[in-house]
Amino acid sequence: MKLLITAITCLFTLGITAQVDCPNPYDGNGDGEVNTLDLLGFLTVFGDIDTDSDGVWDSVDECVDLAACNYANDPTEACSYVDALGVCGGECEGDEDNDGICDWSSCGDPIEHQGYSYSTVQIGEQCWFSENCRYLPVVSPSSASSVTSPYYYVYGYEGADVAAAQATDNYDTYGVLYNWPAVMTEDICPSGWHIPSDGEWQTMEISLGMSEAQASSTGDRGTDEGNQMKSASGWNDYNGSTGNGSNSSGFTGLPGGYRQSGDFYSNGNVGLWWSASESGSDSWGRGLFNGNSKVTRNSYSQSRGLSARCVKD
Repeated sequence: MKLLITAITCLFTLGITAQVDCPNPYDGNGDGEVNTLDLLGFLTVFGDIDTDSDGVWDSVDECVDLAACNYANDPTEACSYVDALGVCGGECEGDEDNDGICDWSSCGDPIEHQGYSYSTVQIGEQCWFSENCRYLPVVSPSSASSVTSPYYYVYGYEGADVAAAQATDNYDTYGVLYNWPAVMTEDICPSGWHIPSDGEWQTMEISLGMSEAQASSTGDRGTDEGNQMKSASGWNDYNGSTGNGSNSSGFTGLPGGYRQSGDFYSNGNVGLWWSASESGSDSWGRGLFNGNSKVTRNSYSQSRGLSARCVKD
């Protein structure tokens, strides 16, 4: 009705003088534009409103609370709110020490990330994932390679279907192999966690018994730290001896193999993990091998596909 009265008034005025500037009769809210908001405003005459101004009538919008973090999302979603960790729809009620872990959670408790519950373990003063990262936004065959663009692989899978790759036993057991650009993407670790630096790997190794000099050297280092980190099952035997470790650290290092030069290698015999630290044009990583109780520290081409772990900030 307001729009109709405005239009009639304007036409009447224009009949008297051409000097008067009249508003667009269809611009009901006077913002200088004719858009969905004007239509919704007009429809209020008939009993429907848009409280949160998200372009959806309240009669079909499940969330109209502007304090909700999803009020402008799918109108079929109920309202959700940001929790203490900044997660929309999360359930954490407090993080007073701002460590990225809910106050009711401690190291050793599982942590949810992108629909999966990761197990965690305290090693020395650090809190680590005790299983490999599984983040898989896309998947590529072993022939795909780059030192600048992110690539994601599942050992033995040569297709491009994420759901099919996730349905494989290797994904279920070993997670994902990443080239270094992929392992440095933000979404791989949950909030409050990150890919460990080379120095943080050394800190963990020292807590298991390495000297500082051994930890900072390259190649095979230490004594039995690799044995402490290897899982107690899943490793192939080596020269008649078991390849399994004691897993006394709780790290649960599995032999997920790696991707290199257009193929997958050494599943069951080798586990390799990235660090966040570069070494020239390469990046530092860690290796566990069947038949070897030590931990290998080497730099690897950033095009390789290695496993990844997260450590708490």
